Amino acid sequence: MKAMFDLVNRPWVGAVLWLAGLGIPLMLNQTWVFIAALFAVYAIVALSQDVVLGRAGMFDMGHAVYFGVGAYVTAILNTVYGWPILATWPLAVLAAALVGTLLAAPIVKLRGDYLLVATIGFNAIFILALDNNLGHLTGGADGVFAIGVPSLFGLQASSQNAQFWLGWVAFAAVMLLMRNLDRSHLGRTMYYIKHDQLAATTMGVDTRKYRVLAFALGAALAGFAGTLYATLTASVSPGSFKFTESVTLFAIVLVGGQGSIPGVLLGTVLMFVVPQAFQSFERYRYFVFDIAMVLVMVLRPQGIWPRVARKERAR
Repeated sequence: MKAMFDLVNRPWVGAVLWLAGLGIPLMLNQTWVFIAALFAVYAIVALSQDVVLGRAGMFDMGHAVYFGVGAYVTAILNTVYGWPILATWPLAVLAAALVGTLLAAPIVKLRGDYLLVATIGFNAIFILALDNNLGHLTGGADGVFAIGVPSLFGLQASSQNAQFWLGWVAFAAVMLLMRNLDRSHLGRTMYYIKHDQLAATTMGVDTRKYRVLAFALGAALAGFAGTLYATLTASVSPGSFKFTESVTLFAIVLVGGQGSIPGVLLGTVLMFVVPQAFQSFERYRYFVFDIAMVLVMVLRPQGIWPRVARKERAR
């Protein structure tokens, strides 16, 4: 098992699997092409959750807020103000990062359960604001509809296959970013703060700054996933960003393995793709699924595919 984990952790293996994934539209029907495109979106937002939880060690149970901010900024700018979809993406990412920074700044000194409860409160406030049609822009419980399709140099990604490939290119870019983060000073510092904040503080590390940066980066990536979600589904509503969505993202990282890119991707498959495959067993699938998740956490609390620590020790 360890040899298999080491093999798949190699960059060239991930590249081969990603290239194989590009052929999904040629092999599966349109329903599964749509699910595969959504997998790319949820993998990105799960990786963004892993920045906060898996790398910085902070319990963020309101991560769907940043996901929703990115989606709603794209939806509103496109449908109300007529912005092209691709032009909304940078602003949506910046808006999500700003929200993450503003929410994190007063609470990053909290630890464990206290931080978790504070982020739950943020998620509740966000959904309340959306339901009440904030600024007469969010559409209330119905949300925002008729979102346009991305276009570049006159070419429109209007087909399901085109949007799938757009999502998978974005997915590859985020995975590359995460690999570079792990090797960067910022990524290593966040990881060390997670494992021994007292020692990091003693060595002169400004732990508060790095924890806020982790929230901001995680929020920015989640906002990017939100723009892709709005583009793919052509509509957004409060139900897509409620508290249960934050719980699912939290569970993906815990079940897959904190700080592990392959682990988070595996967790996304188990928590998102597998339930889609068993929709015909709607009455029972979540019961069986939740029992399986509890068993994983009891039998393998570090996650199915945890981060390999020997490289950090070598550094």
